[in-house]
Amino acid sequence: MKQFLVGAGLLGRGLGLVLRRPKLLGLGLLPALIAGALYGTGLFFLIDFLPQLSSGVTWFAGDWAEGIRDLVRVLAGLGLLGLAVLLGVLTFTAVTLLIGDPFYERISELVEDRFGGVPGEVEVGFWPSLRRSLADSVRLIGLSVLIGVPLFMLGFLPVVGQTVIPVLGGALGGWLLAVELTGVPFQRRGQRLRRRRAVLAANRPLALGFGVAVFCCFLIPLGAILMMPAAIAGATLLARTVLGQPVSDPGSGRVADHQLGR
Repeated sequence: MKQFLVGAGLLGRGLGLVLRRPKLLGLGLLPALIAGALYGTGLFFLIDFLPQLSSGVTWFAGDWAEGIRDLVRVLAGLGLLGLAVLLGVLTFTAVTLLIGDPFYERISELVEDRFGGVPGEVEVGFWPSLRRSLADSVRLIGLSVLIGVPLFMLGFLPVVGQTVIPVLGGALGGWLLAVELTGVPFQRRGQRLRRRRAVLAANRPLALGFGVAVFCCFLIPLGAILMMPAAIAGATLLARTVLGQPVSDPGSGRVADHQLGR
């Protein structure tokens, strides 16, 4: 539990970094705003076509009594909307990271510089970095869908669906977010998705604390957009922590603050 709370606190530290440095905040908000606009447009059209979709998935209730048929279709509509929101939360980060790869690379780099940099940093060109990010994002989005859809269906189970399943969904969603968000700092060290998962798994309570905190913030309307820069900064601190690198202010912090635009 102590490690879980320390991990959650890394998001708070990341938020503190970006709030004190407008340069970091501005860099992180732009890609999230673009992704938010795309997801918002998709949600608008989903809500607009929701009655037709609800009728389509409840075709079997066409001959039922009007009151029962309408109730089933309303529940189906709410279920489709809930599934869309869940998948949106689980995939938003991967899509935003893909859109804003250069921006988040810069945020992570500035945070790393503040705490001593990366010994033996691996320089990766823009196109190789983009290809790796795309491949990792596709894998993580696929995994999010495979996990999210069954959890959504299990949510209809009496009692268990309203107690155990939300907690399980938050834990799994938090884990996926921790894996996604630490992609940039791990890539800077020449470590790909498999190595990233292994290192985070060895520090699971810490990674889960951070990921669940991000997951809960992303459930708040506009939370994913506003908290994305803090999540990137916090994920960089998480990567440094699990890799045994310092995350406390060094003696050269004044110079680093200047580099961060303080």
